[in-house]
Amino acid sequence: MKMERKKIIRIALAVVAVLLVALLAMNCFVVIEAGHTGVVMTFGAVEDTVLSEGLHFKAPFVQNVVQMNNRTQKTETQGTASSKDLQIVSYVVAVNYHVNDSSSASLYQNVGMDYGSVIIVPAIQESIKAVAAQFTAEELITKRQTVGDQIKVALSDKIGTYGITVEIFNIVNFDFSEEFNNAVEAKQTAQQNALKAEQDLARIEVEAKQQITQAEAEAQSIKLIQEALAKSPDYVEYIKWSKWNGELPSVMGDSSLLIDMDSLKQEVAE
Repeated sequence: MKMERKKIIRIALAVVAVLLVALLAMNCFVVIEAGHTGVVMTFGAVEDTVLSEGLHFKAPFVQNVVQMNNRTQKTETQGTASSKDLQIVSYVVAVNYHVNDSSSASLYQNVGMDYGSVIIVPAIQESIKAVAAQFTAEELITKRQTVGDQIKVALSDKIGTYGITVEIFNIVNFDFSEEFNNAVEAKQTAQQNALKAEQDLARIEVEAKQQITQAEAEAQSIKLIQEALAKSPDYVEYIKWSKWNGELPSVMGDSSLLIDMDSLKQEVAE
């Protein structure tokens, strides 16, 4: 009976020992996922070095490893800002960014895992307000690419100190008040009407020049005819015969004597 009891105790101790060894082994190694870095903490203190992707050894029960995401992440935010001419603009923007591998430890130590809402979103809002104030509302539309580039630079300066890189900055939408939109539409309509009036004026000027040119040509022609008549009285007869189509008129003579040329031609033919 005692032998069996001792045997059971030995088996239990062996099982406990195996479990302890397994637990110890599990706490001796850590696997860092792809696209991540491992922030090592020893007794809660963050180490300067970070672990790269793959399998790593760590001191069991002494060190703890937190994985930081270094892949491209996206955040989309919206808000309002004021333009240079004090127009309120509503915006929706999207930002692609990533945490630099070498900055993972300091970012975790100083900010933590919630760096998106703590650093990035406020920096986006502040950058947009700062840049929008340098452009009029109309320029925010016509110079949208330039505005976006300047916001990206301002944002990069703000969050770059934390080891975060801005990859892409996109202005999804700019929206203005109904009054401003109506004013822009009225301005465009006025510009279109002015352009049409300018085109009509140019057309009228061209037509007037054409009429002047035609009148000058006719006057020159009359002048030449008059000069020709002065030199040769037979010139009129020449003009008449040069324009004759070869057919005799139906009636010839004056009011006292009319000759029916059609009947005369018929009698001659018979």
